[in-house]
Amino acid sequence: MLTKEELPDCPVATTVQLIGNKWKLLILRNLLARPWRFNEMLRSIPGISQKVLTDNLRALENDGIITRTVFPEVPPRVEYALSELGDSMRPVIDAMQTWGISYQQLVREAK
Repeated sequence: MLTKEELPDCPVATTVQLIGNKWKLLILRNLLARPWRFNEMLRSIPGISQKVLTDNLRALENDGIITRTVFPEVPPRVEYALSELGDSMRPVIDAMQTWGISYQQLVREAK
């Protein structure tokens, strides 16, 4: 989690700092539906590298937005899911999806 000193004064800037890159938003989009394993997440996000996915998952976990569960199996199974804090972002992501659908329709109708 961010420290008090790292928090921007602006609440919008705080949100952007936590989820403001395209990869984090796509990861959250997936996790809104269900928990995901690393490799299936990797396959579901075109253009993301293994390192970038790993870095973003770690950042989201450190900020308390997602959880990482390791199952004691052979081979080990790891699942990522939204935390309670992460699930509270559902209305934000839903609003982005609704706006995106409206914009796509507007562009299609303009052609």
